[in-house]
Amino acid sequence: MELPLIDVRERKPPWLKVRAPGGPNYLRLKRLMRDANLHSVCEEAHCPNIGECWEDATATFMILGDVCTRNCGYCAIAHGRPTWEDREEPERVGRAIGDLGLEYVVITSVNRDDLADGGAAHWAATVRAVRRHAPRCRVEVLIPDFQGDAAALQTVIDAGPDILNHNTETVPRLYRLARHGGRYERTLELFRRARATAPGLPTKSGIILGLGEERDELLATMRDLVAEGVSILTLGQYLRPSAQHLPVARYYRPEEFAGLAEAGRALGFTHVEAGPLVRSSYHAKRQADSAGTNVAGAEPRASTDVARAEPHQSRTGHPRPEPAARTPLQ
Repeated sequence: MELPLIDVRERKPPWLKVRAPGGPNYLRLKRLMRDANLHSVCEEAHCPNIGECWEDATATFMILGDVCTRNCGYCAIAHGRPTWEDREEPERVGRAIGDLGLEYVVITSVNRDDLADGGAAHWAATVRAVRRHAPRCRVEVLIPDFQGDAAALQTVIDAGPDILNHNTETVPRLYRLARHGGRYERTLELFRRARATAPGLPTKSGIILGLGEERDELLATMRDLVAEGVSILTLGQYLRPSAQHLPVARYYRPEEFAGLAEAGRALGFTHVEAGPLVRSSYHAKRQADSAGTNVAGAEPRASTDVARAEPHQSRTGHPRPEPAARTPLQ
């Protein structure tokens, strides 16, 4: 007797379905990326919005190679020991952005813990190259934590980005499980230092939901970010890249994301972008407009409400109750 076939593929809710990419602008941008030997986090991280964003001539450029020195449990980007640093890459990125005539661009990178400055000088060179080749283009930098190196962070800030973005990704309890090499307090310290040295620079962070976080933890994390001056928050659904990555603990419904966006605005964020398919750079230009960076080259403005947010009684704002006392996130 033949055994029945079992479909082991993870079944996703219907609201997570997206149209396959393939429009003319998508194909043009993909060809430009290949011709210029450039990487995008859109491709490397299997972003579900790649078709929509690339068709709108918006992309997130990934610098410093496509191999990360960390191995986070949720991330699709390859990990290992990088073998090179392409010194010509900043100019290629700047020229590509100029050729596309983009008005807003997001730049990110893999973690390069193998480099003395974490790649900060390369970051600064890339931002300056964009300024030369596309002076009207606003630049959002989605940076790693540079292992807490304050000088590396300052190097990037001194290059003059319009938005400073660093993803928190998850609640502190799950850092050991999901963010290998990351530290929650290091993330908060990054924003604390940015506010101290560049108080007019809007800051942004993102959290992925569905790794096992609970409502009290998530709200405490959001309060922590507001207290450190973060003005823009993105909330999106975690999607498991492969069977080797962390499983999805739960899928959030669209109305749950809407409720969390409302809660985030009540806490003091200037803008909250929340939805099942939201990623850190999704609708990034619209998010930046909400933070008041409409004119390229103008001094960025931070939300005064966020800047006045009071710090918490504890340093992180996260009580550590026993697991039985936690309320599941609804």
